[in-house]
Amino acid sequence: MKNKAMEVSVMKKCIMQKIPLIVTLLIVTLVILSISPFHYHSVRDPSVLESSPPLSESSAAGAAGAEEAEEVIKIEDDDKCDIFTGEWIPNPKAPYYTNTSCWAIHEHQNCMKYGRPDTGFMKWRWKPDGCDLPIFNPFQFLDIVRGKSMAIVGDSLGRNQLQSMICLLSRAEYPIDVSHTSDENFKRWKYISYNFTLAFYNSPFLVKSQESDNGLYNLYLDKFDDKWTSEIHEFHYVIINSGHWFTRRGIYYENRRIVGCRFCQLENIVDLPATYGYRKAFRTAFRALNSVKGFNGVTFLRTFTPTHFENGEWNNGGNCVRTKPFKSNEINLEGYDFELYMTQVEEFRSAEREGKKKGKRFRLLDTTQAMLMRPDGHPSKYGIPPQENGTKFNDCMHWCLPGPIDSWSDFLLQMMKMEGKRSHEELLQLRRMNEELLR
Repeated sequence: MKNKAMEVSVMKKCIMQKIPLIVTLLIVTLVILSISPFHYHSVRDPSVLESSPPLSESSAAGAAGAEEAEEVIKIEDDDKCDIFTGEWIPNPKAPYYTNTSCWAIHEHQNCMKYGRPDTGFMKWRWKPDGCDLPIFNPFQFLDIVRGKSMAIVGDSLGRNQLQSMICLLSRAEYPIDVSHTSDENFKRWKYISYNFTLAFYNSPFLVKSQESDNGLYNLYLDKFDDKWTSEIHEFHYVIINSGHWFTRRGIYYENRRIVGCRFCQLENIVDLPATYGYRKAFRTAFRALNSVKGFNGVTFLRTFTPTHFENGEWNNGGNCVRTKPFKSNEINLEGYDFELYMTQVEEFRSAEREGKKKGKRFRLLDTTQAMLMRPDGHPSKYGIPPQENGTKFNDCMHWCLPGPIDSWSDFLLQMMKMEGKRSHEELLQLRRMNEELLR
């Protein structure tokens, strides 16, 4: 008992001796914490740190880029909302690049360089009825396509879209040219930090074609254009488009024989409407995408975009001088534009049905209505140097950069966010169909 009491006494003495030391250590710790606060960085993907955006023209732009990099990918899961039906609303934050900050802008779409006096056409965004469409986030897009590839196949409006995307993505990273050829009609760009390839294939008719000496185009409506169909299996996403080239004079071939023409004025050859060749060309292009071995990617049809020539045609003094968008109740898709739109959508739906049987994925990037409402977004006379000699035509078909065409990336990113969910649902449908066939 005596020994136990002694033990307790010794322990108390030791503790009392150590109290000043403990208090001292606590005080020192608190001082260190007060002058060196903890810092942490919450990032959903470490790659965001590896691929920081280039230095911007202002600290405000840099801060905005940092916020975009940190923003978590959010999916507006509203199947009832049609993102392609809506109105244009003011967006004072736009544009998100300039003609001096982006080197990818084609001269003929560099409207500010060639003296366009107004800037309001750049400051609008698309607002769907009943929901919201987020502005394109380059970091989110590059996260989604990491390790993948995308090809844009079509005419000069496809190139217009490619250049818009490069400019929008420049807030995150600039690509390097990895093209297989020096031909500007076939370009490949590589985003090194994300291992993402973005390519363009110039194929204005989507099918095999050849220009003859007399200015006529020979269109082989049932033949693949091997320039793109032979390489398309390399890509995870394909965006196809075509339209305005089918107004040109051409001779239509099927099964190696002439079946008609468009404005050819040749004896014993029937003149067919442009929609004839247009329909057959899309049918062949979709057949290629449904049959090419090794292609298991997602196909987007970027729909026809109308021109906005007023007071004449493109070669007869027509121009586009409006400075603000139409409202949805101020203009309708009609006439020739309506026919082309319906033709390509009908062929798309047919290919989509056929593709589902094979597990193929087709998506409609329906930009037609939104762009119909943007007569203010074209270069007009501001896509050509004023001092350039020769006959000049106003351009009311292509789009200024920056400009309304940047919204196509808003649509595209939203669709890609929803792709995983939709692909899973379609896979389940395909499995159920196969199970029913086996019963």
